[in-house]
Formats: sequence, structure tokens, C-alpha cells
Amino acid sequence: MAESQHVMLSASGGGQEAVKQHLPKDLMLAASNLKRWQWWVLLVLNIVFLLVGQTAATLLGRFYYDKGGNSKWLSTLVQTAAFPLLLLPLIFLPASSSSSSTTTIPRPSTAKITLTYTALGFLIAADNLMYSYGLLYLPVSTYSLVCASQLAFNALFAYFINSQKFTPLILNSVVLLSFSSALLGIDVDSAADSPTIPRGKYILGFVLTVGASATYSLILSLMQLAFQKVIKKETFTVVLEMQIYTALVASCASVLGLFASGEWKGLGGEYGGFAAGKASYLMTVMGVAVAWQVASVGVVGLIFVVSSLFSNAISTLALPVVPVFAVIFFHDKMDGVKVVAMLIAIWGFVSYLFQNYVDDSAARKAKRDAGETSDSFAP
Repeated sequence: MAESQHVMLSASGGGQEAVKQHLPKDLMLAASNLKRWQWWVLLVLNIVFLLVGQTAATLLGRFYYDKGGNSKWLSTLVQTAAFPLLLLPLIFLPASSSSSSTTTIPRPSTAKITLTYTALGFLIAADNLMYSYGLLYLPVSTYSLVCASQLAFNALFAYFINSQKFTPLILNSVVLLSFSSALLGIDVDSAADSPTIPRGKYILGFVLTVGASATYSLILSLMQLAFQKVIKKETFTVVLEMQIYTALVASCASVLGLFASGEWKGLGGEYGGFAAGKASYLMTVMGVAVAWQVASVGVVGLIFVVSSLFSNAISTLALPVVPVFAVIFFHDKMDGVKVVAMLIAIWGFVSYLFQNYVDDSAARKAKRDAGETSDSFAP
């Protein structure tokens, strides 16, 4: 889903026009049909969906573990199981993906599409499993800050796989986000935040969370590669279909893992022994599933309205927010090391966004200069 261009919104009224020139042709044509106020409403709405969905899913996932839940495969499954909700925008917004240019692009073979979606789906399932272990073995504040490293990994994979250019600001972002995660990794006191978690499992959770962040970024780059080399178009419908079909494969793989591991046998005990009650257990599990799909709608919406690189940057914005709620609801310890790590992560994130702003400003200046040049040659 990640695109090779950086996109950053301008607060000026010309922001929509500046963004459009970064979009693939199909998305540009669809976006041009939106009025300016509709574009900004969709932008804000999708940002809210992404931030609220991701934050709620992370906090509810931690709540599931704290109150007696222990199934890693169930936690993995609920991250994709509510994918049928993505059919709603596919049903109600079919016209936004249509364009006359799509008819000239030959449709890839069914076997090639199936292989692509299957491979990505299994990779997503493995990624979600690592996230599940990380959330189980780490305090939610530490977990969220470590997840911020996904932006650094995204820049690295985009460089090697998608030929994205490195700039000093992007390099600065990569270094800062790496330092932020490393600082938490060597912090001995962080393991004491959850006395019930042995240090060995804390280290395992840290390693798996870093691995999950790297895998997530790899998935984004591979999805972009699939759009460029296999599907060869990137309309709203195609992006949404990829989300749906890969989630279907990931959900099937998670169900297989749930039964193969034998964890399904303990679900009845979890349901009956959940500290907050049976109704709360069901609401928590369903809430996590719905929250992740709300976040997915935000992801897809931002890809359509702006770009997938911008979408990934916004998802990273939620990560420093989660520790604040973790302190409030789960009484996580926010010591000096975590505060410094959070500030470094925010600094890295701002560097990443500022590069987007610089690229957008350069694109708008080039467009303005081109317009002035054409006017000078006008009779």
C-alpha cells in the first residue's frame, strides 16, 4: 500500500491540488471528483477512524490479557476477523474507483492474484501473532513506543524494495526512532512495570514487537510492489479488495493456528473465568475486532484521499498517545526513560512529516513555476 512519493498536507486552501499530483492516475481522477470541503471532511474523518481505532484496539487488547485472557491465537484472529466490515465502503462507494484508464490495463491472471494475496495474508497472520506476543509480554506503554520503530523500518524497506530516496530528514527520523526503541530495550526498570512477567518473557516480547514492526513495514513495501508489478493499478476498489482478501487469508491462518496449538480448548475456561465477567469478555473480544477494522477503514480512506505513506505516518502518530492512556487506565509506570524515549520518537516522527511538507512545498512551487512559464508564452 505504501507509495514511493512523500505527501504532506498543507493547511492552505491549495492543499488538495498539491496532493493530487502525487497520486496514481486512477486515484487522482477519483479525488478530483470531490469538492474541497468533501475532501477535508473525508481526510479528518479517516484520521479520526485510524487514531481512535488503533488506540482502542491496543488498549482493549491489553485489557483482555489483564483480566485473564491468554490466547495468543485468538488475539491474532481478532485483528483481522471483522474484515467483512470493509465490504460496506466497497458496496457504498463503488463509483469512486472507476476511471476510463482502467480498461486499458490487462487484468492479471487469477493464479497470480491468488498467490499474491495468499502470501501476503500468511505474512500478515505471522505479523499479528508477533504483535499479540508483544502486547502480552510488555507493558502497553512500552509496547506502543517500540511499535513506533515501524516508521523507520518503512523507510528502510521502501529504500531497498521501492527505490525510495533517502534524505537527511528521513535518515534523521530512522536514527531517532531506532534510538527510541533501543533505549527501551536496554531499560532494566521497564521489566519491573509488570512484576508478573519474567524478564526472559519481557525480552522476548520486546524482540517480537520489533520484529512485528519490521514485518508490518515489509508488508507495506511488498503491497506497493504488488500494485506496481502484479495488479498494475491502485484504485480505491483495488486497495480495499487487497485489504479484504489478505485479511481473509490471515483469518483462516489464525483459525488453523488456534486449533493446531490447542488454545481453542482453553477458550471456554477463559470465557467463564474472565475477571470482568462473561459479557465483558465477549464485548472485549468483539471490541478489539471492530476497533481494528475501524482503523483499517481509516487506513484505506487515507490511502484514497491522500496516500498510503501519509496513512502510515498517521498510524504512527497514535503510538505516543497510547502510553498516556496506559498510565490512566492500566497504571503503567511512566519513568524518565520512557518519557525520553517518547520525546525522541515524537522528534523522529516530526522529522518524517517535515520531509513530507518539504516535498509537498517543492511540488507546489514546481507547479506554480510551470504555470507562470506557460503564461509567459501565451499570446
